[in-house]
Amino acid sequence: MDLLFLLKGAGLGFAIAAPVGPIGVLCIRKTIQFGRLSGFCSGLGAAVADAIYAIIAAFGLTFVSDFIVQGQFWLRLIGGAFLIYLGLRTFFAHPQETMGAHGSHKTLFADFLSTFFLTLTNPLTVLSFLAVFAGLGLTTFSGGYASATCLVLGVLLGSTIWWLILSEGVTLFRKKVSQKVMGWINRIAGIMIMAFGLLAWSSVGW
Repeated sequence: MDLLFLLKGAGLGFAIAAPVGPIGVLCIRKTIQFGRLSGFCSGLGAAVADAIYAIIAAFGLTFVSDFIVQGQFWLRLIGGAFLIYLGLRTFFAHPQETMGAHGSHKTLFADFLSTFFLTLTNPLTVLSFLAVFAGLGLTTFSGGYASATCLVLGVLLGSTIWWLILSEGVTLFRKKVSQKVMGWINRIAGIMIMAFGLLAWSSVGW
């Protein structure tokens, strides 16, 4: 039974992580910039944040989810501002800096924290987990906390697998990217990230 919850969680974590969004764009760019570890750590930050939201949904922590929903105005405002900042920084990044990995790269932990923060400031994530858990009949656990824990670990595993696949896939053509192409990647990625930030602001409901 616990193995079944682990597999269900893995499928759920993979499905929620896979759609292309600001985290995916950042992961792809980080991989091209600084290599597979940077890209993977960026994705791992989102995976851990997904697991935290899965804990809230799986263990029925309604007071936490209610607090997040009630504070979604500020969460979306802050998250949108951070995305716009990252988008501008990405858009104006110089190709010679991005191709020289050691020139502007800080730490793998910084990669982790940036996406961790972005995912946590998206209140729709916890709502997604709550909705999916309810739809799949996963709001009650016959095995108690053990089953809920396996479900959360599965979410973390599934999300992590997706980011590993993405970073490894991008690595395959990373060395073929010239400085000129990297410049265009920076501009396109910057515009996409800023668009996600503006979308977050537009959904605030001023």
